[in-house]
Amino acid sequence: MIFYVIKRLLLLIPTLLCVAFLVFSIMSLTPGDPARIILGPSAPPEAVAQLNSELGFDRPFLVRFVNYVIGAVTRFDFGFSYRTREPVVSEVVKRVPVSIQVAFNAILFATALGIPIGIISAVKQYSHLDNTARVLGILLASVPAFWLGLILIFIFSLKLNLLPTSGVGSWKNYILPMATLGLPYSGSQLRFTRSAMLETIRQDYIRTVRAKGVPEGKVIFSHALKNALLPIITVVGTSFGGLLGGAVLTESVFTLPGLGTMIVSGIRTKDIPLVMGGTLFFTIMFGVIMLIVDLLYAFVDPRIKAKYSR
Repeated sequence: MIFYVIKRLLLLIPTLLCVAFLVFSIMSLTPGDPARIILGPSAPPEAVAQLNSELGFDRPFLVRFVNYVIGAVTRFDFGFSYRTREPVVSEVVKRVPVSIQVAFNAILFATALGIPIGIISAVKQYSHLDNTARVLGILLASVPAFWLGLILIFIFSLKLNLLPTSGVGSWKNYILPMATLGLPYSGSQLRFTRSAMLETIRQDYIRTVRAKGVPEGKVIFSHALKNALLPIITVVGTSFGGLLGGAVLTESVFTLPGLGTMIVSGIRTKDIPLVMGGTLFFTIMFGVIMLIVDLLYAFVDPRIKAKYSR
């Protein structure tokens, strides 16, 4: 299994290079230059040219990209922010806890809501409860997160005055972002859990277990759910990775000092090192999460563990 982990980590390197080249290209090809954005439209051309030279933006595209990659690989140097002049690594480290906290709270909320309802919906197939759960899952999965966030702010902050709209001063600040991100993903988890459970419940060995007189609760949770966990784990893992990326819009809506807000601010000011650092961190996190999901398969299914051991 150790060799499998090393192989997966090595495969992450070309992914990072592709993402870095794509983001670097998009940011470099967008109109304008960072010096003009920083100094303003009324700044003299001489000052703009001097600042672009200090930032290294006057160099050819490939030269800047190669220098960036060499610095990141050899010295773990992701450059300095054009706007704050602070190292990108320190900017990312300061904001990572907020983004992870938001995404982790959201995935816990989505899992606690979606999976139990999905199991009940599968067990009570074609009942009124099942029909209601299916409609609820479709509605939740279809709601845009940024729209839901604005609606929640309007109801719970402006009308009811129960929860704050921004900041990270207390645990109350995380409730609305958690619901904004978690509710749409709970709909997806509900539907996938229902589908996986229905497929498992219809298997012959489930009928055999029931024929032996095993209590229904044990049939569902000890036999059916255990064998339906693989697709559920996949959905939860990909959802957590998606929540990290989806937090970009949510953090902007709730003005949270996370990586999402940092990336949006970097795009507005064409702060290429800042956008690159945040995007590459999201890519690394998603790759690590997918690796953890694959490793969890080995603990759920012994056949997969035997495959990893080869």
